[in-house]
Amino acid sequence: MHPSEEIYCEKSTKLRGKTVVLGITGSIAAVECFGTIRELVRHGADVQVVMSKEAEKLVTPDSLEFACGHRPVTDLTGMTEHITMMAARSADLLLIYPATANTVSKIANGIDDTPVTSFATVAIGSGIPVAIAPAMHDAMFRNPAVKENLARLSSWGVMFIGPRIENERAKVASREEVVAWVFKMLSRNYLQGKRLLVIGGRSEEPIDSMRIITNRSSGTMAVELAKRAFERGADVELWMGGSSVMLPDYIPTRRFAKVSDLVDMVDSIDHDAVIVPAALADFSPRDAAEGKIPSDSGFELELDPVPKVLPLIRRKCDVVVGFKAESGLSRQELVDRARSRLEKYDLAAVVANDIDVVGKTTSASILVSEDDERAMSGTKAEISDAILDFCMKKL
Repeated sequence: MHPSEEIYCEKSTKLRGKTVVLGITGSIAAVECFGTIRELVRHGADVQVVMSKEAEKLVTPDSLEFACGHRPVTDLTGMTEHITMMAARSADLLLIYPATANTVSKIANGIDDTPVTSFATVAIGSGIPVAIAPAMHDAMFRNPAVKENLARLSSWGVMFIGPRIENERAKVASREEVVAWVFKMLSRNYLQGKRLLVIGGRSEEPIDSMRIITNRSSGTMAVELAKRAFERGADVELWMGGSSVMLPDYIPTRRFAKVSDLVDMVDSIDHDAVIVPAALADFSPRDAAEGKIPSDSGFELELDPVPKVLPLIRRKCDVVVGFKAESGLSRQELVDRARSRLEKYDLAAVVANDIDVVGKTTSASILVSEDDERAMSGTKAEISDAILDFCMKKL
């Protein structure tokens, strides 16, 4: 058994049965490819590698063979690898990662003088999806000729992933973004063309300059929802309060702290659906103290109710899914509480949670809609899929 088989489908089966041809060119970002290949394999992809000679100066064919289980294509031979792997449609996606300015411009002008550019020419001519992750100096990225070539490729249906502009560098997209785009391009894109907003995390109402009133919400559910919606083709935006989970760098994100901050943001909602797993405060200190209240002195805390955000969101969007967290209730009591919120705010659905059974990565919930009560359990990614399935039907 090849070592790559030990990690096959280790994380998921999202890419099982899919063949991804990874083209590597001569950018120093090529050193990132080993980890990306392994991540794709962990999700079930069969990864085949093709390399330019310049790429071989940065990463070795032996290391990449270890990563994916196949000997990389470094030369085109009498086996016509670019034809058998691309024109015969044995590949589902050609991903060029990283792509230099030189490679981008050659592909845009039909120049085939490396194995990678030959694979790209055949893939584009055969209608196989092509994704390119550029990596170069920012000045090269801004060069008019390069920009024209990027635009030409985009007009042909080539997808560009990144780059991230940092310190005069057009850096290659992160591994997480590249893998998410592979999911997106190889999924059925049920939510393509739909604009979806996820509001998550916890509100943090200040008592003084140091202390706050908050809760234990990590924001994990919101992040999973946003990631899965992206992977399923939606145009996703994420609004996050306080959180203790890494946020995806490829999803546009706005932050809020207080409930009042979120209220101020609501007017900008123009999405097809809004999902709100945020844990928001019901009360806020009446007067936040300036500076830090001395630790050795007692103080009284007066609280005022804060506005309910769900009805404000509902005025801006027809499909709104709220969440209701409770503790120690029977199933029927939990459903009743969720249905009360559903009817009060005229929501599409409410996801009811018993916080006593919610874990870091797993949960058990009930999706309550006008005419249904559906139990959901498993990982938060699996529950996210069930919620998105419901939204898809409503849209």
